[in-house]
Amino acid sequence: MQLKQSSILIIDDDQDVLTALRLLLKPFVSEIVVEKHPSQLVSILSSRHFDLVILDMNFNGLINTGNEGIFWLKKIKDITPSADVILITAYGDINLAIRSLKEGASDFIVKPWQNQKVIDSVKELIQNKKSKGKVAKVAIDNFKIVGESEEINSVFHKIHKVAPTDANILILGENGTGKDLAAKAIHENSNRKHKPFVKVDVGALTSSLFESELFGYKKGAFTDAREDRKGRFEAANGGTLFLDEIGNISLSQQARLLTVLQNRHITPLGSNEEIPVDIRLICATNLEISELSDESKFRKDLIYRINTVDIIMPPLRERPTDITLLAKHFLDVYSEKYAKGPFKLDSSFISQLKNHLFPGNVRELQFVIERAVIMAEGTLLTAKDLSFSSLENKVEKLKSEDTRLDTVEKNTILKVIDKNKGNISKSAKELGITRAALYRRLEKYDL
Repeated sequence: MQLKQSSILIIDDDQDVLTALRLLLKPFVSEIVVEKHPSQLVSILSSRHFDLVILDMNFNGLINTGNEGIFWLKKIKDITPSADVILITAYGDINLAIRSLKEGASDFIVKPWQNQKVIDSVKELIQNKKSKGKVAKVAIDNFKIVGESEEINSVFHKIHKVAPTDANILILGENGTGKDLAAKAIHENSNRKHKPFVKVDVGALTSSLFESELFGYKKGAFTDAREDRKGRFEAANGGTLFLDEIGNISLSQQARLLTVLQNRHITPLGSNEEIPVDIRLICATNLEISELSDESKFRKDLIYRINTVDIIMPPLRERPTDITLLAKHFLDVYSEKYAKGPFKLDSSFISQLKNHLFPGNVRELQFVIERAVIMAEGTLLTAKDLSFSSLENKVEKLKSEDTRLDTVEKNTILKVIDKNKGNISKSAKELGITRAALYRRLEKYDL
């Protein structure tokens, strides 16, 4: 869709705002319609189509909810679900504006705005209706997340919008979908990119290690505390703290974490000194939000604290058009690493990849391509060069085997790991054993 052929609807009860935006955007589009009364939205949108709607977030009308923009945004999306909507907000309403992205807004602009940023946002949204994937190409170069599908494009767009803010982000998705890459992408495109990015796998921390690792300790705080040590919160001060596997921490750990996030200061073990911390928080989990919101397992007040915006990383089976692109990307990576190739991909190789469900997602595809490069005899890769994980086959095979104790244990371990999509911490917890004990059994049964 060409910009000069597009039309825009602007709704704001401030005539000065309407005039300023109309004069600013008039040279770039064919038509601009302005409206002071949001109550006219339904009749206007029902009678004609607009390529873009620019909507104020606050009106002096009958709906005194404090977030009128969200109300009218939902009305717009009900009438025209595909409409792009840009919300206008004051600086003090940034959190509300970020919430609007979750409700379907395409972007927001902050008053007083910079004219060029408004123009760029309008151009991007209108032109992207014709040229899908523009954001994805930028994201590939900067974030190392590879893909051009609509599903991954949606992720890129959300990262692009939330990264410059300080909003807390919750990244959801199965193992191997790239949650850690998304976290790094948010940090690298934020105002904190020159400050530390600190990752912690909190799901792997025992109760005794949780506080010392996150909040630090003073010399003599416990038997092996031979010197002062900063915790991860303090190490990330000024930057980004990424808490991976947040869904696996206990209720007591959740309570301690919530207190720190509310007060924005930590107290190291063995000290009474409160140390202020300034961090941008990103969390990730392979649990679905419905599972995470189970009050008996995860505190709802902590969910609200860590989930200003959620980003869902799609499984590879839901973005099959990206498989070939990803395969070629990993082929380049491992050809260089092992000094082999250059390789060509036979149609049977691509077909075999596309027929596989990839329960391990992008990470599994990465390992499949690495194996193919290592084992390849020639430079043309065919279907016979592919080998996939035998975990699922083992589960099916063991179902029909004998009931000896070691076989039953092996069968149970495989089924639980498969159920939890490879999450060792969650599997160990469900089996009632420690991670170390589970690893010993995996080694014992050569799994």
